[in-house]
Amino acid sequence: MTTRVLTGINTTGTLHIGNYVGAIRPAIAASRNADTESFFFMADLHALIKCQDPDRIERSRLQIAATWLAAGLDPNRVVFYRQSDIPEIPLLNWILTCCTSKGQMNRAHAYKAALDANVENKEDPDAGISMGLYCYPILMAADILIFNAHKVPVGKDQIQHLEMARDVATRFNFLYAPADKPFFVMPEAVVDTTHEVLPGLDGRKMSKSYNNVIPLFEGGPKAIKEAIFSITTDSRLPGEPKDPDSTSLTAIYEAFSTQEEADAFRARLIAGLGWGEAKQELFDKIESEIGPMRQRYEELMSNPAKIEEILQEGAKKARAIAIPFMQQVTKAVGLRDFAIFGQTETKGEEKKKIQLPLFKQYREKDGKFYFKLTTAGGRVLLQSVAFDSGRDAGMAIAALKKDALAADPSIIRITATQEEAPKTAYLVEQTELAEVEAALNALIEAAAKKEEK
Repeated sequence: MTTRVLTGINTTGTLHIGNYVGAIRPAIAASRNADTESFFFMADLHALIKCQDPDRIERSRLQIAATWLAAGLDPNRVVFYRQSDIPEIPLLNWILTCCTSKGQMNRAHAYKAALDANVENKEDPDAGISMGLYCYPILMAADILIFNAHKVPVGKDQIQHLEMARDVATRFNFLYAPADKPFFVMPEAVVDTTHEVLPGLDGRKMSKSYNNVIPLFEGGPKAIKEAIFSITTDSRLPGEPKDPDSTSLTAIYEAFSTQEEADAFRARLIAGLGWGEAKQELFDKIESEIGPMRQRYEELMSNPAKIEEILQEGAKKARAIAIPFMQQVTKAVGLRDFAIFGQTETKGEEKKKIQLPLFKQYREKDGKFYFKLTTAGGRVLLQSVAFDSGRDAGMAIAALKKDALAADPSIIRITATQEEAPKTAYLVEQTELAEVEAALNALIEAAAKKEEK
């Protein structure tokens, strides 16, 4: 079975060796596997969320495309394209937006971080937050789902977005797909923990925002050497034992060497290797790998039309998959050709009317209020304790309808028998907890569907 792997590259700046080690190199290596179908795209629509400088966007797209090609990405083996060249992606984005709840987007890390920062700074909570930032996870879901990617290499900070993509796919399948033929597969996040985060010159994560990066191609070997020789080290002199873990120099060296070479480098530091010699060794190690790629990069940068040709060919391959798939999706949601009006059977028409479990609230002769949860056929699953008022009983029912049993049993507070003095309700004889859970989840899902309509 062929595995589809999809990688997106944001186009808001130039790439550094941290990007190369953590994303570019492993992705290109994986694309050479015979059983892998790889999709690489320039996430230029995403870039608009962070950057409104057209010239920077334009140059960044060119530099990043040239970087991937120079590093060995083979456009004949993979599908390499710009996001903005595939109009089916924003179409799917809108369709998915229309069946995704606002509550789910409220929980996105990037949005919450921006919101919390505004509150902390005593600003308007929505200051500087665009709808692009707010809906970013849905566009990412569209990027992945339009090609039904099986695996998506991401950093740890993107795992939540993959989980959201799975939730969005599940919701769409539930609404529109036959039970035996879902539209979307469930994408899996792949996190490379080996060199995912490369330390920068000062020991913090290598990032342009920290100004602590080693450039990849920009500035040539001189820029690389200057950056390496500014890596923070201690004041120990040549001949004095060094602590290999006291500087990011060691981790960066390890990222460009075999395990045996890395072990030998650490041993030489402990034996007294001078920091200057160590930095020169690191420069030589990086340049031996990056140097041969630089000439190809410079050739591509001097011929933008060649890069455009490659990306347009990639877009053709991508659209050959996206267009027929989106024809199925648009038909499923009702955006159909009038020439075949009435000839398409919808998922809703295939379904029989579903009978739901039922809460029954009542008052006994003792003046107390009670409720029962029954199946659609009338079998009692759950019996409440006594409440002093109908309002209290109703609030308990509302809590049960709101919170799925598996999510937080401490809120629902159901016990197995009446003798255990439950605070809310107890299971009746010969009833399994799983039956109650399924009944409550069915009510919760039905309520959510009704609210969306």
